[in-house]
Amino acid sequence: MDFPLLILAATVATYWFGVGVMIVRVRRHTRRLVSVVPQQLLERLMGLAWLPIVAAWVALPWLAAARPQSAFAVPAWAQALEGLAALRFVAATVSVLSLAATIKCWSRMGRDWRMAVSEDPGQPLITDGLFARIRHPIYAFSILLMVCTMVILPTLAMIAVGCVHIALMVIKARNEERHLLARHGDAYAKHLARTGRFVPRRR
Repeated sequence: MDFPLLILAATVATYWFGVGVMIVRVRRHTRRLVSVVPQQLLERLMGLAWLPIVAAWVALPWLAAARPQSAFAVPAWAQALEGLAALRFVAATVSVLSLAATIKCWSRMGRDWRMAVSEDPGQPLITDGLFARIRHPIYAFSILLMVCTMVILPTLAMIAVGCVHIALMVIKARNEERHLLARHGDAYAKHLARTGRFVPRRR
């Protein structure tokens, strides 16, 4: 039994289930789909690419686990190399920690969480907790979770999905920074100066 793969599959599924929970939570609070339906054209176009990427990210680990002799399975060389086999267990552990850190970020944002850039006038600027050192900790942990996925399931399909996902994360983060800078002005400019996008800035 491929324990790293099973741990990963459960972790990724839980991650996106959590996103769904956040969507429902914000929907109940706002009575609108501001957390889901993008208001910007750029984010709408990105969403068209993201839907199949997320579906593939959730499905591919389960397919690999269910059909170990198929083209979706973990390559034989990935399980045979001793160093990589150990690294896959490390990646499974890191994936669970990434999920836990993401849940902490979701909890901090609470009803202010949004999946898409929001024009709501009451949106606060969150700069404490994990956000004090990293501007986009949720995206950072999503990227880390995807890297763990590619380590545990190093197939061409999963690597392609991962590369597209990471590229979309970078584009989305930059777009949000432009939006927040226009909305919060000097307060966000100072936040930009003292934080890193996905990793803490050196002091």
